Amino acid sequence: MDIRAAIAAERRELADLLDGLTAEQWDAPSLCAGWRVRDVAAHMSLGFRYRLPALAAELLKARGSLHRMTDRCARKDAAALSAPQLAAALRDNADHPWTPPVGGFEAALGHDVVHGLDITVPLDLDRRVPEDRLRVLLAGVTPKSLKFFRADTDGIALHADDLDWSFGTGTPLHGTAQDLLLVAFGRKLPPGRLRGAPGERFTTA
Repeated sequence: MDIRAAIAAERRELADLLDGLTAEQWDAPSLCAGWRVRDVAAHMSLGFRYRLPALAAELLKARGSLHRMTDRCARKDAAALSAPQLAAALRDNADHPWTPPVGGFEAALGHDVVHGLDITVPLDLDRRVPEDRLRVLLAGVTPKSLKFFRADTDGIALHADDLDWSFGTGTPLHGTAQDLLLVAFGRKLPPGRLRGAPGERFTTA
């Protein structure tokens, strides 16, 4: 798969989806704790809109905490930019070569896919991530990545219902491949999406 082309396609598809949201949906909660849909959308384009000196200045304001910096910037930018501007920031930068500090283009694809699901899943929008993109990301699930995203799957075997993919050993946890990808990225899902005894551990109250 041409991963750069997949990243560009993901961004354009998400921009189209964002263009169709209502005002209420833009202000609805996402899967990212404390962030609305518009905050997630603002965060997704952070790397396109900020040059390195500006990022360094924001990191300094956050006293060196990357988490505080991204949270502050997401909220600030979500308040300053309109919904069409937030969608356009993704579409206009579909081919931008940005990657996270660690992981290269696979990590950039994961960033876009997972944050897209952070938006669509709580809104109950039936967007299916293309299988080739999911397979790239699922292939990158490792004990190290689970630890990085604080996904506690010890003693659990993840089994996708719609792809020939599984990971881990222990008590089975079933779900769609994209829902299990969210589990592997440390997310909690709305009720009814996972099957198996460990499901409550990864389900919102």
